[in-house]
Amino acid sequence: MSGRAQRKGHSGHERWLVSYADFITLLFAFFVVLYASSRADQKKQRQVSQAIDSAFHALGLFPDTSRHQVDLRNVSAISQRSKDEPVAPMNIVMGEDVLAPAQVKQDLERVRKQLEKMLSDEVAQHTVSIQMGKDGLVISLREAGFFSSGSATPHPASLPMLRRIAAAVGHTPYSLRVEGHTDNVPIHNNEFDSNWELSSARATRITRVLLGAGSIQPDRISEAGYSEFHPVATNDTDAGRAENRRVDIVIMPRTRVNLTMPDGDSTKGGWHKIGDD
Repeated sequence: MSGRAQRKGHSGHERWLVSYADFITLLFAFFVVLYASSRADQKKQRQVSQAIDSAFHALGLFPDTSRHQVDLRNVSAISQRSKDEPVAPMNIVMGEDVLAPAQVKQDLERVRKQLEKMLSDEVAQHTVSIQMGKDGLVISLREAGFFSSGSATPHPASLPMLRRIAAAVGHTPYSLRVEGHTDNVPIHNNEFDSNWELSSARATRITRVLLGAGSIQPDRISEAGYSEFHPVATNDTDAGRAENRRVDIVIMPRTRVNLTMPDGDSTKGGWHKIGDD
């Protein structure tokens, strides 16, 4: 009887090893999870960087961004600062130099005045308008002065003026995005089945004329068709629909942006666009 009691007591004395082994196992699993999480964050950063590069490349804003990827390590470092600490603006260099937003805006204002003087007759006739937009300087070519209704072929009389625009902006360091726009009246003729096709075709034809002038490099220009979905006036009146039927030439920063952390909030950022000041 005494021997059986001694064996039972000896077994109970070593039961702490089971709890200790469970604790070590949980501790090991905890550090494995921490390590896996840190590796996942690096993977997400690479994915975000690739997504940003692809998006700007598709828009034509940065023609060669594959060689100038955004370094998210700088963004991560800023996001770790205290919200109470003031954060200075950070320039993300996407090309050779950094152009401050104020400098870009001043430069584009100079180009605007030059174009308004050169195109004074067209502006007075309301076939051309020039104004600053959210992405840059916008030269709006109204349908009445450049196209026949339902056609994407520019009037021959408008070609010399388009070549003068190309010559004026050819020496600037900026890119051009040619945008086709229509009103909301559906179209269906022998050439086009929808406003999407018409707006894209008009943008392509204007782009071809600008490139044909020989003063703009092909990697500086892109084109897009927006159909009736970016109106500048109401489509409820004839005058409003006439304003919406247009081709916009947008002159905008080519290879650089300014990433500014707003109001000391280091967890959020935004692209500083012309016209936001």
